[in-house]
Amino acid sequence: MSKSGSPVFEFLLLLLFIVIALAANVTVATPIPQQFKEAPQFYNSPDCPVIVDGDDSDGEDSSILCSDQAVHVAMTLDTAYIRGSMAAILSVLQHSSCPQNIAFHFVASAAANASLLRATISSSFPYLNFRVYSFDDASVSRLISTSIRSALDCPLNYARSYLANLLPLCVRRVVYLDSDLVLVDDIAKLAATPLGDNSVLAAPEHCNANFTAYFTPTFWSNPSLSLTFANRKPCYFNTGVMVIDLDRWRDGDYTTKIEEWMELQKRMRIYELGSLPPFLLVFAGNIVPVDHRWNQHGLGGDNFRGLCRDLHPGPVSLLHWSGKGKPWARLDANRPCPLDALWAPYDLLQTPFALDS
Repeated sequence: MSKSGSPVFEFLLLLLFIVIALAANVTVATPIPQQFKEAPQFYNSPDCPVIVDGDDSDGEDSSILCSDQAVHVAMTLDTAYIRGSMAAILSVLQHSSCPQNIAFHFVASAAANASLLRATISSSFPYLNFRVYSFDDASVSRLISTSIRSALDCPLNYARSYLANLLPLCVRRVVYLDSDLVLVDDIAKLAATPLGDNSVLAAPEHCNANFTAYFTPTFWSNPSLSLTFANRKPCYFNTGVMVIDLDRWRDGDYTTKIEEWMELQKRMRIYELGSLPPFLLVFAGNIVPVDHRWNQHGLGGDNFRGLCRDLHPGPVSLLHWSGKGKPWARLDANRPCPLDALWAPYDLLQTPFALDS
């Protein structure tokens, strides 16, 4: 018998809760359909800096969550991608030399069941330093234009533009990660990327990509718009892996700059994708380039046909299944791409019929 009891009993209990809630006219949050195993605990190596512990009013480790000595990681969190998020967290901890000095900042939709998401993370990672922040979908929903893929229109995809507002002021630098990736290297190396005197963010650039394809003919034919990139050498970069100086972001009010482009997009269609083009409009040509090893992206395959893709040439520190196909979905369907086998060891999903001895 599993620790959580009989599956039949659990189902009946959930059904009873739903019936009672409906009778009381209460909105029922979507439950997380999967259960996850507890991950091993990871410890700092002897040469890691010691960050003095301290509890805030919520019982969370406020010193870690605010310390400049910590590596701060931001991710979004939702039911649809929770399995990917769990794998990403495990990979970060497993390959870190100072895993106890990592602070995770998770952003969840205000409509989500934050307590359930928090409990799911805590169950698999009891010693994790983390906090869940509520993101008001309404703050960005009015600005979202339909894109070529409906999945890109989810308001939570735009949360990365609001990190400087959501995270506490004491968090000065953060590594933003998507949920469909795993690290195979120490995240502290990425977090320590020098940003120079003025740059707001760093990310791997891809200057061989056709940059003009990310914007419509309407954009390029309008001189007042196309001159946006004058005196810049803009290159495509994937926003699923970024090192961001939040102090400089706040000082430059870059959230407003991104929103202004989104407002223009509502009036005259200047791009087809979701949250990426506004980032390119504001930052392309003005970022610090990071080695490509830190975002081997596109492993989700071709966005139209879902075809498998191989790694880019060169070393690998981070594998990113950006694109239409996600490794957990392909593995479940028994139709994996070859590289999905590299994601599988980080999968914490508890198989539904596993019995304790």
